[in-house]
Order: sequence, then structure tokens, then C-alpha cells
Amino acid sequence: MDSYDDLLNKAYAELPDKAKSHDERFEIPVLDSIQQGTKTIVKNFASFCEKIRREPQYVAKFMSREFAVPTSLEGSSLILHSKFNTKIINEKLQKYVKKYVVCPECFKPDTKILEQDRIKLLVCGACGARTSIR
Repeated sequence: MDSYDDLLNKAYAELPDKAKSHDERFEIPVLDSIQQGTKTIVKNFASFCEKIRREPQYVAKFMSREFAVPTSLEGSSLILHSKFNTKIINEKLQKYVKKYVVCPECFKPDTKILEQDRIKLLVCGACGARTSIR
């Protein structure tokens, strides 16, 4: 009779390589921004939000809090009412994706945010994990 560890190792060895790795099909899009006067315009903000499956107003609110500046949405662009480097903007959005998009259990981006009794939950469609978020 095989031990539990032997059976587990055998099952893991038979998994396809794709199942063993984290979800490489998901790549965080790179944002394109320009500075105009005292404002920074993120041109492809709507497509970013579509790719991560989040509402633009919630991502904009996160950006406003992170940078401590007012933001506004105009068409498919986000306007930050101050000057920021594109690299810094992309770093903040990577932080957003890690905190509010990627499942902390299985590391897949197949999540949605639900509100239950005034508590926001990150619910994973891949593994079923439910994690509370702010």
C-alpha cells in the first residue's frame, strides 16, 4: 500500500505543466500616460479596466487614494490632477491587481468583488476562495 505522500507525489507528477504553474495567460497591461501641463493623462485606462474586469470608477478611486490627488474619467482616459511618471502609475496599478484582482489562494485572476453584509469579498471563480478586502 502506498503512503499518502507517495500517492500525492504520483498525482502531482501526472499533472500537465500548465496546471502546475501560476496563471501565465494573465499579464498586467502596461499603461500609456502623458503629461499635459499639471495633469497626467492615462490614455488606455478603459482597456486596462476591461482586461482586469473591474469598473473604471473603482480603479480611479484607488488611484486617487494612492496618489492623494483628485482624478477624473474622460472617455477611455483617466486624468490625474498632478504630474506622475508612467513607471510609478504602472507600479500602483500592479499593486491594485495584486490586492483586488488576483486570488491570494490560487493566484488566478478569475475573481469578482461581492459585498455581503457591508463586507467586501474577493471571490475566486477558479478555486472558490473568499477573502475579505477593504
